[in-house]
Amino acid sequence: MNRAKFVGVAAAAGLMALTLAPAAMTAAQMEPLVIESWRNDDLTIWEDVIIPAFNASYPDIPVVFSPSAPAEYNAALNARLEAGTAGDLITCRPFDLSLDLFNQGHLASLNDLEGMANFGDVAKSAWVTDDGSDVFCVPMASVIHGFFYNQDIFTELGLEEPTTEAEFYAVLDAIQADGDYAPLVMGTLDQWEAATMGFQNIGPNYWHGEEGRLGLIDGTAKYNEGGFLEAFEALSRWQPYLINGYQGIGYPDAQSAFTLGLGAVYPTGSWEISGFEAVAEFPIGAFMPPLPEGSDQCYISDHTDIAMGMNGHIADEARREAATTFLNWMTTPEFASLYSNALPGFFSLSNEPVALDNPLAQEMVSWRDECESTIRSSYQILSRGEPNNETDLWVNSALLLNGEVTAQEAADTVQAGLEAWYEPQQSGS
Repeated sequence: MNRAKFVGVAAAAGLMALTLAPAAMTAAQMEPLVIESWRNDDLTIWEDVIIPAFNASYPDIPVVFSPSAPAEYNAALNARLEAGTAGDLITCRPFDLSLDLFNQGHLASLNDLEGMANFGDVAKSAWVTDDGSDVFCVPMASVIHGFFYNQDIFTELGLEEPTTEAEFYAVLDAIQADGDYAPLVMGTLDQWEAATMGFQNIGPNYWHGEEGRLGLIDGTAKYNEGGFLEAFEALSRWQPYLINGYQGIGYPDAQSAFTLGLGAVYPTGSWEISGFEAVAEFPIGAFMPPLPEGSDQCYISDHTDIAMGMNGHIADEARREAATTFLNWMTTPEFASLYSNALPGFFSLSNEPVALDNPLAQEMVSWRDECESTIRSSYQILSRGEPNNETDLWVNSALLLNGEVTAQEAADTVQAGLEAWYEPQQSGS
């Protein structure tokens, strides 16, 4: 690879030294490993926290973080990969975008990476081939869905965190009866919130997490029956509690409405923690998706979000060894703690528990101790065809909350869209 340039005398000896022990090479001998990423807002975290921590253990492997603008990342990265100018370490988006890079040879297999044993199947699911034979990115973090609430409003109205569906609606009824605050703050204008923070948030408790999600993939479960239909029915009950004018409210306006104290409960993802705590003038609490009546096992959407892979075109073995050393370090509890605490709400996917400094983040990640984790139903395999399953869920979840379709109609439309192209859903349908 053209980034791999060694200087000084005895280059061959230096190459052998790195092959045997990467930490033995001096910084003067190797150009820095370059990390590609779309997270340009993370630049100072990598420069001031993560890379210095790595270099404390491996001082002779220089590393630089070189992000692109988020909207430009996919195209820019692909262009650099094709031209042979991409970085050594590639920040991986979940599922098909990264799978396509692996299938084209742009990402290396990490099956032999020792630290990969620190991650479970759900953690690796976004960066593994369909047949499970190759994993190609080190899982870094997930985001967890649930509900934020305004603790001042709950105190004022004498409310407690709900744990069951009945308690959830009792809380919303009490807020609505008071009349001063919107019970639920979410809009449907941008559509994706209705599916992502609505359907995918509460749904795993109805379709039993991975059991239901994998059932969609193998064709034994359908969107218009069983737990998936129940999830649409549960979402439809939100309509009377949503903030006034929700049909015309987009994501930024809903964020502002909650942080300004106009509403009591906000369906959310943990990625909101830092931003909300920076502007809200009230303490924020969190509760997990309420359990349906009669359920004794909870499930949470603990959605795989970001990972790190290795450029599959690194020709120099010494440089590959250095990149492997960095990736293996990323599987350690040290990295997990650094990353999760630097970015509250982005939770390590490692099997090793991580103590978090942020109380709200710690509350949300503690749900893993009680509940089984799953990921969003439409993200693995099911959104490769047309109509796109993820888009269908956005549109129909919004239409449902807008009162334009029934739960059964929304479920039937999404199911028909999947059956139109996905063969495992066509047999016996």
